[in-house]
Amino acid sequence: MRPRFFSLPSAQLANEAWLARGDGSSGPRLAIIGVGMMGREHLRVALLLGRMRIQGVYDDHAESLDQAQREYRKSTQMTLNVYPSFEALCADEAVDAYLIATPNFTHSAIFERLIKSGKPIFLEKPMATTLLDAQRMVTLAKAHPAFVQLGMQYRFKAQYIEAFHAIKVQQALGTVHTVAMSEYRPPFLNKVGEWNKFSHYSGGTLVEKCCHYFDLINLAVDAYPVKVYAQGGQAVNFIDFEHRGLSADIDDHAFVTVTYDNGMLAHFTLNMFCQELYEELVITGDQGRLVASESSSFRRGVNSSAKIQIEASAHPAYDGMTVTYPSAIENSGHCGATFFEHLAFLAQLEGDVVDAATPAQGLKSLLVASAAQRSLATGQVVFMDEFCAQEQVSWPC
Repeated sequence: MRPRFFSLPSAQLANEAWLARGDGSSGPRLAIIGVGMMGREHLRVALLLGRMRIQGVYDDHAESLDQAQREYRKSTQMTLNVYPSFEALCADEAVDAYLIATPNFTHSAIFERLIKSGKPIFLEKPMATTLLDAQRMVTLAKAHPAFVQLGMQYRFKAQYIEAFHAIKVQQALGTVHTVAMSEYRPPFLNKVGEWNKFSHYSGGTLVEKCCHYFDLINLAVDAYPVKVYAQGGQAVNFIDFEHRGLSADIDDHAFVTVTYDNGMLAHFTLNMFCQELYEELVITGDQGRLVASESSSFRRGVNSSAKIQIEASAHPAYDGMTVTYPSAIENSGHCGATFFEHLAFLAQLEGDVVDAATPAQGLKSLLVASAAQRSLATGQVVFMDEFCAQEQVSWPC
């Protein structure tokens, strides 16, 4: 059995990934539901990895299908199989696994239909837009004979692979006490139907975008959140934006503080009206400090850069080091993270154990994000026990 991903430095993981590539003529047959911006990224990465066959895709948006067809034909010189209906996709017994990349508010219904197949499922984040839906999905996944992997691909960014290797494997920081994360970036991109501009369809910014970061914080802390406090709102982005009679209500900045039952503190900063993209993770323990960062851009021709600095005695990364993946991986999507979450999905199909997000972990990130969204709306501290009781959900074991 291969090592878990966090057991390997990012450079070694990248080298092993290249050695494992194939030509796409063999391997498990994958069906993709949803070929909008994220679905097409998954399609491209699957083709780049070349170790799964694309059995077919389904989407009810003609323009997305046309674009997916063009990209597939350009890469393979073949025609992409498009299912005429969702029912036709479900009826295809040749499919070995499903990948759901549809808008957030559709996840739970599609998942509940596909899980009846008994086959492995990759589900994009967030797993749902309501906590009740998410908890029901966790219950279904527990009884599912195959695995379910959530699309928390930020776990597989180079700087975070290095960070978790340092704190979980090397234990370079000793006992961790504080965790801080931040993201500075431009506004939300355009999506089909502009669903990501409305909290009803996205779950809210702290759910839709920031569940990635709460997942990483939960991994670093590994404890139960006691209380959550958030400040922020909608200051700049989409103030006058309307679509089909609805006014955009999506938050564009926030400060979030989370207190855990082991005494650890976490803080998250979001700003979505910047020109470029920058994110950072700072973990401090009783033996040192770790800073993992990434600079990237939506501008063409601007390469991303991932770095790690581990200020612990005699650590080789004490003065900092660049850990950016090889360009072909880095440029494939989400700074290479999507490539490695596909590799993790394939590893699970082959029976290996990897550090991919589970439905239970997806619910954990959603609980913290939803509590932060509640605090943002009310201006009050949210106590997790009370919040879970009100929402009729429980923190998964």
